[in-house]
Amino acid sequence: MTTPSALYRNAIDLNRYSNSVAKRIVSAYNDIIIDAANQLRVINDLTAPAKAARLRGILAQLKDSLATWAGDSTVTTASELQGLAELQSEFVTEQLRKVLPVGARDAVNTIEISPQFAQSVVTTDPTQLNVVTLSDDLFKAAFGSPQTYSLTAAQGTAITLPNGEVVNKAFRGIAESQAEQFSQVVRNGLLTGETTPDVAKRLIGRLEFGQVGSVRQIALAGGQTTKAANHQVISLVRTSINQVANEASQQVYEANQDITQKYRYVATLDTRTSAICRALDGREFEYGKGPKPPQHFGCRSTTVPVINYQELGFDAPPSVTKGKRASMDGPVPANTSYGQWLKDKMPGETEADVIRRQQEVLGSKAPYFRRLADQHGARDAIAKLVRDDGSELTLDQLRSRYGKA
Repeated sequence: MTTPSALYRNAIDLNRYSNSVAKRIVSAYNDIIIDAANQLRVINDLTAPAKAARLRGILAQLKDSLATWAGDSTVTTASELQGLAELQSEFVTEQLRKVLPVGARDAVNTIEISPQFAQSVVTTDPTQLNVVTLSDDLFKAAFGSPQTYSLTAAQGTAITLPNGEVVNKAFRGIAESQAEQFSQVVRNGLLTGETTPDVAKRLIGRLEFGQVGSVRQIALAGGQTTKAANHQVISLVRTSINQVANEASQQVYEANQDITQKYRYVATLDTRTSAICRALDGREFEYGKGPKPPQHFGCRSTTVPVINYQELGFDAPPSVTKGKRASMDGPVPANTSYGQWLKDKMPGETEADVIRRQQEVLGSKAPYFRRLADQHGARDAIAKLVRDDGSELTLDQLRSRYGKA
């Protein structure tokens, strides 16, 4: 085990943080939709010309309000990501210091965060600019001494969402599509003879101003113009936070390659983890040469540094040798891979419990996992169930490769 346990806890804290940021943005969006739906409720008894005029006014106001929400959400996200990049780099730097003897801790290099870094992440589309992110060596030669390490606006420009979009464009897309969705639901409802109160209920579900609960509970309480949009915002915010946190961490690690030459990919040990992240969990890569999270929207994976204490000439501290990582079944040893967690019995579990967990994750492919785990080990077995593009092999493909299970 070569990683401080605090770095595993950090991944969980980042997921909680993303829920907090997403809740603020979701609540602001929902309030706009609820206000429009409430205005819709009271026009049911108006005469046809007056109702049509009032409806046009509601829809125009909604479109303007959602456009403003998209801009405000971009500003909020940029502010949060800038603060996160600074905090994450400081946290990771401190964790590296803690694994070194007291007299050697000043050797850890820190990084500088450009004030424009997060703004560049959320607003600048790299396909629209002739942007080149300089390599570490060239950047140092051009902009500072070999001991200067930075996270720049140019590097922020190179960060996009998994579909290639940038954050502000994604928020605008949600605003525009949901304004159209609201209009379509209203028109279809009125054409089929629904009352405006009934249409309003379908639009917002059980939502009220100041809706209480977690961000996911709020999303599930919504209707046709809130539920899907809320989940999109949750995924967008989580993905952006994951990107920036991992980028900040990786910059610190790369600035300290006398301490760490590789990083380990770390997925979440539960049944919702994607196929590609299950396959990558526990694998080690050289900096700049391997995959980094997020691999997809809503990705919860992270990276941690691999520290070779023997080469550094000292023993690993207790935070490493006794380190744990979280799983849905409780804490497990920090070196537990996703495949090992899926294969082994957790404390208090029966063999039937393990099989149920495997079936929940893998479905009818679980027997292939068990066979491959016996032949190749649990970690490699998970990777053999995944295609090169990160998607899962089909049953027919598994039968073709490995015969009937």
